[in-house]
Amino acid sequence: MLLFRGKESNPRSLVKAISWRTLGSIDTFILGLLFTQSVKAAGAIASTEVVTKILLYYFHERAWAQIGWGLPRGPSPERSEETPEQESIPA
Repeated sequence: MLLFRGKESNPRSLVKAISWRTLGSIDTFILGLLFTQSVKAAGAIASTEVVTKILLYYFHERAWAQIGWGLPRGPSPERSEETPEQESIPA
């Protein structure tokens, strides 16, 4: 998809989303347990948010891959390098 071209591959973004969501789900489960004192309720909360937040993070990550803000400047690998003849031509 053209919208999601960036510096990272799609599989890398997906694995990052899953690993981040696993950590987040553990946090959600612990917080749900603290607030509800119910393992069943905490598990329901944590398992429900896993799917939605993996998808949200994936699309968020791919969208940020399109934004150049904050990245080091320099030649892009997609751009072809200028030939010496092009550099000597006055503008």
